[in-house]
Amino acid sequence: MQHDAHAHHEHQGPVTHEGHDEHQHQHHEGHHEHHGHHGHHQGHGEVSWAMAAQATLHCLTGCAIGEVLGMIIGTAFGWGNLPTMVLAIVLAFFFGYALTLRGILKAGVDFRTAFKVALAADTLSIAVMEIIDNGVIALWPGAMDAHLSEALFWIVLAISLATAFVLTTPVNKWMIGRGKGHAVVHQYHH
Repeated sequence: MQHDAHAHHEHQGPVTHEGHDEHQHQHHEGHHEHHGHHGHHQGHGEVSWAMAAQATLHCLTGCAIGEVLGMIIGTAFGWGNLPTMVLAIVLAFFFGYALTLRGILKAGVDFRTAFKVALAADTLSIAVMEIIDNGVIALWPGAMDAHLSEALFWIVLAISLATAFVLTTPVNKWMIGRGKGHAVVHQYHH
């Protein structure tokens, strides 16, 4: 009887040990999973820089079209600097939204929803971009009075757009990181 109890005790030992191993293994797996998730989160951070740059470039294209078109119209009508700049800003917003809108509509979203998404995604981005862009042009000596035929106009426009791009990308990254801005647009593309 004693021998049996001893055998039973011996038999119990490995089971308990095995259970302990299993628990350790699960714990390790859970830890590994957590570690993997952490790595994924870091990866997402890297992706969001690329996404932010892409989103900013998208806005920048619209802004550049609007700026140049505004200048062409303003010059053609012989307007002064202020109305030309106002027109350029309006057109920059229009084209900025239009490019985003086109992408969302292509994903098969109805116009009203697409317009709301474009408005939410691009308003802050375009506003920041336009403030920087027009600020550089306004502060650059002679840039406001430079005409389309002058190299100064194009040089300053390129510098102002490049500056706007560099400074607006972190804004977009911050918004995408919070699930706003082009993060919303991105959902419709997939």
